[in-house]
Amino acid sequence: MNLSIFFEPLNEDIFAALNKPRTMGAYINRFVSKFPDWRSADIALFGVNEMRGSGLTDNPEPALAPARAVRKKLYTLTKGTGSCKVVDLGNLRPGITLEDTYLRIKEIVEVLISHNTIPVIIGGSHDLEYGQFMGYEHLERVVNMVTVDSSVDMDEDMDATPNKKQLRQILMHEPNYLFSLGQIGYQSYLVEPEVMATLEKLHFEAYRVGEVHKHVQEMEPVVRQADLLTIDISAIRHQDAPGYEPANPFGLTGEEACQLCWYAGLNDNLTSLGIYAYNPALDTRDMTSMTIATMIWYFIEGFYHRKNELIFTSSQFTKYAVAFNENPDRMVFYKSKQSEKWWMEVESLTEGKLPHIVPCSYEDYLQATNGEVPNRWILTQARIG
Repeated sequence: MNLSIFFEPLNEDIFAALNKPRTMGAYINRFVSKFPDWRSADIALFGVNEMRGSGLTDNPEPALAPARAVRKKLYTLTKGTGSCKVVDLGNLRPGITLEDTYLRIKEIVEVLISHNTIPVIIGGSHDLEYGQFMGYEHLERVVNMVTVDSSVDMDEDMDATPNKKQLRQILMHEPNYLFSLGQIGYQSYLVEPEVMATLEKLHFEAYRVGEVHKHVQEMEPVVRQADLLTIDISAIRHQDAPGYEPANPFGLTGEEACQLCWYAGLNDNLTSLGIYAYNPALDTRDMTSMTIATMIWYFIEGFYHRKNELIFTSSQFTKYAVAFNENPDRMVFYKSKQSEKWWMEVESLTEGKLPHIVPCSYEDYLQATNGEVPNRWILTQARIG
């Protein structure tokens, strides 16, 4: 497929001074005059200068495109220790309507992941994640999604802007192929109790920003389950990322956001990343663009440290069985000898179905040894039952 028809090339004059040896700019093959060979790449970056979902009637000028500002920072960063088979496809040409843009993102994501190339989308309003999600429809299997956001975008108001209700679109999408949703970093005073009750009823996981501050390492199994990850920049506190509105003095630190992207890069299952809601017009000191660039750097570096830990019958895992007196009568855990990460088996309530093996933490294992069934086990069985 000729993907180049969807993209606008980059102006090389802007980036010529950034191509210093051993920097990311010297390694990333970008669309200037010739479209890069995305089929042989591991990761493909592209920008989406689309803000109509946030209520703007027109998209910003190209000079204020979110990806342009991020590139200026990302290309100056020193290349990591791994390989760097990364391409930059340029900026997506927005559709005539917002829905057209969603469909273009869907088609691009679908093609890229079908060729084992991971798209990294730099947006644009957060509703663009709907297009990212639709890119998985062709897989004909259930998928797991994790979103990092200060709010839960499930507004029922008909007059609400699209970036306030795209999660509802995802939940109601037909065919329904969403198996699990993890919400990280929400702030209780920005979310209506009824919305949280809906997530609980659907057996989805949700973690307040305070829980992330307290135990960011406990977010690793949540991210490790994801096929796709989306990040709304509003989840990061204003001090570290001022390029969004309305301003929020609370949220994740830039370091915690980078940690989540590192976890995402390490995740053998994850096949797309979207970073949304960045407005360069508000980023007067380029703090947000640097934060996002560093997040992408950690994602790329994490990708090249993947362990391919997906076959649990291999000798690289240690198997543990924990006995219980009642249902379940036992729980099975797996620990990787390479990474020391943990997984657990969750039995289906339907007879004859094979158990699901899902990511977990060492704390889940300790909880089981103390005779308590981990909440992650309960939620997973409720979904597969």
